Amino acid sequence: MSRHKPFHFHSRIKSIGFAIEGIIVFLKTQHNAWIHIVAAAIVVALGFILKINNTEWCLLSVAIALVMLTEMFNTAIEFLTDTVSPSYNPLAKKVKDVAAGAVLFAALAALIIGGIVFLPKL
Repeated sequence: MSRHKPFHFHSRIKSIGFAIEGIIVFLKTQHNAWIHIVAAAIVVALGFILKINNTEWCLLSVAIALVMLTEMFNTAIEFLTDTVSPSYNPLAKKVKDVAAGAVLFAALAALIIGGIVFLPKL
């Protein structure tokens, strides 16, 4: 018995609406998201000022996306962890710490990419 529903354009539009709701929740609840957005804006401005090439734009775009995606997944993991384990649980703490570590890892990778792109031009 298949649980797959047939394709409906209206359902896809609703899915986009749910995704936009998720982005709004993320932006309203996560202070670090705004730090990443400001950093991304600075990177984009610097890219225009220093006239970086298409390959460099691609590298920076992927780095920005990587950081934002890991921050969003971290937020989702935190929400889920708080739901299934509302009181303190050492294993839940590990889950949150690993997710936060992923964000830090992505941010450091983005910093390295930014250095590779921008330092020779400065």
